[in-house]
Amino acid sequence: MRFQLRRHVLAVLAAAASALLLCTHAQAAPPIRTAAAIAPVDPGFLWGVAASGFQSEGHAPDSNWTRYIPSHPDYDPLGDSVDFYGRYASDVDSAAALGVQVFRIGIEWARVQPAPGVWDEQAFRFYDAVIAKIVAAGMRPMITLDHWVYPGWAVDRGGWRNPGMVEDWLTNMRAVVDRYAARTPLWVAVNEPAAYISHEVRRGAADAGEMQDRIAQAHNAIYDYIHQVQPGAQVTSNVGYVAGAEAEVNGGFLDRVGNRLDYVGIDYYFGYDPARSLLGSITRALGSALPNLPGQNIWDLPLRTEGIYYALQHYSRRFPGKPLYIVENGMPTENGRPRADGYARGDHLRDTVYWIQRAKADGMNVMGYNYWSITDNYEWGSYTPRFGLYTVDVRTDPALVRRPTDAVAAYTRLVHDGGVPADYRPTRSPALCILVDPPASCLTPVGAP
Repeated sequence: MRFQLRRHVLAVLAAAASALLLCTHAQAAPPIRTAAAIAPVDPGFLWGVAASGFQSEGHAPDSNWTRYIPSHPDYDPLGDSVDFYGRYASDVDSAAALGVQVFRIGIEWARVQPAPGVWDEQAFRFYDAVIAKIVAAGMRPMITLDHWVYPGWAVDRGGWRNPGMVEDWLTNMRAVVDRYAARTPLWVAVNEPAAYISHEVRRGAADAGEMQDRIAQAHNAIYDYIHQVQPGAQVTSNVGYVAGAEAEVNGGFLDRVGNRLDYVGIDYYFGYDPARSLLGSITRALGSALPNLPGQNIWDLPLRTEGIYYALQHYSRRFPGKPLYIVENGMPTENGRPRADGYARGDHLRDTVYWIQRAKADGMNVMGYNYWSITDNYEWGSYTPRFGLYTVDVRTDPALVRRPTDAVAAYTRLVHDGGVPADYRPTRSPALCILVDPPASCLTPVGAP
């Protein structure tokens, strides 16, 4: 293991040095490509918003996460989160007012199947009502089957360490598919498998390789089942893109499920962070979870909106012609305060959409974009990170008032206009290539006009 770790670290250092060399000798690199103009997205492009079950609903049943939280004194109590369970109708109306076509939700396994072989009809009726409201508001549901939460009874059986977990998982998910396939949703089987595995290794004592194999089995089996029940369905498992290390982090999972993806779901948030990348390589080599660096918070990680172009480029090359969908993208702030780097949420959103339009102009088959998230929610242990178009102060506001950020008006205009205008210029110039998504950002750099 020590030899493997040393070799792994040296490989990462060598890659970083190579990228730095590319930046240092910029004259030898290909010229930066710029676009004279960009066009609005086509009318069939899907604009959307996202929420998730456990993070937003509140009134949570027994699950792995209701058990993790009390064992971590540094975590915020969940409470009822932003109470999407009781306020879904107004949140759906807020999304519809933006003009978007897609509303992503999760169907919580722990809620609909509280015990093996036992189905909670009241829980299903709640999701019936949510989906009916989405459809009535003129939007298409995107349904996530597994957003990192499973029932307490599955915890008692060993969670993802249990050889029977895949069949238990499939029993529930088939019931969900049977109930909602007629609504012709977009499907997400498993949300961000690599991050899910990291959480479970850290908190649930899962084995990383074993869990990846089982999640891949689950994805492939439910993909086949969905297509039996809903011919022509569109199914993915969205990956959390890791700039500078995407093939290493998500490549193994995609090797197992790549022929069962109708579209490639991509979550993009941050640019390349050399120190965090090195730490991640070390911890992955040890088979452990990725911790934060001392003093590092999610709102301190580097935002590089041009990086979404390279994320789309990466998957357009890996899966030529296959539709690409940005299932999640957004900007974290600390308790809703202005960011230290001065980036406003609306500017970040417009800049991001500019780079998506650039990708489409360069022939990438981008079919849709979801903003994460419609409201703030529980960010896996904390209410401090705020991602919402509408901000909610869970800690101090018992009324849970949804307050619009500047991105609400920005997104409404973007949806109406099909993106930013042809003469738009990003508010932030592209960063040094090593800080975006090396080596691609140094080998084939793109720039704003």
